[in-house]
Amino acid sequence: MNKFIILIFSLFTVIGYAQSSASTSINTSAKIVNPIKITKSVDLNFGNVIGGFNAGTLVLSPDGTRTANGVQISNATPGEVNAAEALVTHGNNNYAITLPNTFSLFNEDNPSQSLKIDQFTVSPTSNGDNEGTDVLKIGATLNLEANQVPGSYSNPSGFNVTVSYN
Repeated sequence: MNKFIILIFSLFTVIGYAQSSASTSINTSAKIVNPIKITKSVDLNFGNVIGGFNAGTLVLSPDGTRTANGVQISNATPGEVNAAEALVTHGNNNYAITLPNTFSLFNEDNPSQSLKIDQFTVSPTSNGDNEGTDVLKIGATLNLEANQVPGSYSNPSGFNVTVSYN
């Protein structure tokens, strides 16, 4: 019985001296960066395209070069040809660019007639300034149907180009 009392007393002694909590100090900091910003400077213009009896495409690359497949372009009267352009201010931060999968243009005289734009491509180039500004040049593919109705096609709502920090 003496041993039992000593054992119980030993247990209470250990429990009495056991550590029940601990703490530490955590340093905290934050860095505020400027919000990413995008500003359009040039709209996307495919120029004049000569429709045909067959479907075809007109590829406008980010450098402004046009490549016709199944349709014709006139070098004598190209019309206004521009790859889209936007300025992105991002500091020294990396960012992602999101472009639409497709976008539609509508005949201004006959809105039931449309053209589909897809296969958007983008070429970001540093502006060379110290503020972290890039020039985005954007191209795409214009899809024409066989016997596409002539006229001016546009979509005043425009398509969205979204940039976001990674």
